[in-house]
Amino acid sequence: MENIAGTKSSLTWAVHIATVLLVVLWLFPTVGLLVSSFRTADQITGSGWWAALFTSEQNEVLRAADPDEARVADGQMYVVSGNIFADNDSPTDKEISVWGTSSREIAAFQAGQTADLGDGETLTLEANGDYVWRGTEEQISGRGQRMFITAEAPPEFTTENYVTILSGGSTTDNMSKAFFNTLTVTIPATIIPIVIAAFAAYALAWMEFPGRALLIAIVVGLLVVPLQLALIPLLKLHLGLGIGKGFLGVWLAHTGFGMPLAVYLLRNYMVGLPRDIIENAKVDGATEFQIFTKIILPLSFPALAAFAIFQFLWTWNDLLVAKVFLIDATGETTVMTNQIVELLGTRGGNWEILATAGFVSIAVPLAVFFALQRYLVRGLLAGSVK
Repeated sequence: MENIAGTKSSLTWAVHIATVLLVVLWLFPTVGLLVSSFRTADQITGSGWWAALFTSEQNEVLRAADPDEARVADGQMYVVSGNIFADNDSPTDKEISVWGTSSREIAAFQAGQTADLGDGETLTLEANGDYVWRGTEEQISGRGQRMFITAEAPPEFTTENYVTILSGGSTTDNMSKAFFNTLTVTIPATIIPIVIAAFAAYALAWMEFPGRALLIAIVVGLLVVPLQLALIPLLKLHLGLGIGKGFLGVWLAHTGFGMPLAVYLLRNYMVGLPRDIIENAKVDGATEFQIFTKIILPLSFPALAAFAIFQFLWTWNDLLVAKVFLIDATGETTVMTNQIVELLGTRGGNWEILATAGFVSIAVPLAVFFALQRYLVRGLLAGSVK
């Protein structure tokens, strides 16, 4: 009785647990990237994203105000006072626990204690950042006294990272042009192969002509051809035609590389559609074009959506084809993947900028996937069962 068709498997719980684990593993880095994109540089370096909602401990090196501008005479001594956070344009809602004046002893003093710097020079630092630096005229000069502090900072979130990425003044920081360039590449490179492959798939599925089986075999064979194998010949062809360094060239390149899968996927789906509907349409006098547009295309929407998801994701995340067919030293046609590579090279220490750029680059593919994911399984399983 355990093997009778329709009975519920005893391992259903294992499937559910495995599914939940896969979802968690997929969401974990995505949520981390989203949280990090709203954090400041100090908080990212001070604690992981999972601690973003809690108070974090940060080590900073700050300086007192410029003595030549801020010092005030106090008898025979001079005094510089102020707030260490305000003087360094740092958030003032932090609380100092320990501090020091040397990198070898960054926790030499508790907040509120006075440090003896020698020859009568002293420095007092309070928990809220208020300080008093006292000494002679020769001592209170030059650059401001350096202080190594360990402070507890409350959770802080900001949208400045997105402002920097989307409207930065420099080419390195400005992702807005790269964002729209990526859309300019991705949308046509997704639509063009779908349109062409739909016609080809219908012909291979429902039209009788010599060599149809050979064409199907060629399409299946092209699925295993590496993209890198065709880059150089295709680039030479595009350069000969004068379209090698522009959007038209990259559109055609993505169309060529995506066509085999598109034709194969759509043909498998269309061949499984009910034959009676098509034959009845022919009896009623419908032309092949009318059958294709009025019957086949509406019924094939799940397969079209499934391929659109794959093609959009591949094109959006592509770097190799963009590097080859969008050669532009001025950055006018650069795409987001290339722009993020530039950020890694020039702003490798700015993790908040990299996290924001990374999340901006995955936001649109995520939206497309969730909008069309209900069609994905139906489209991929097309033709697998009868």
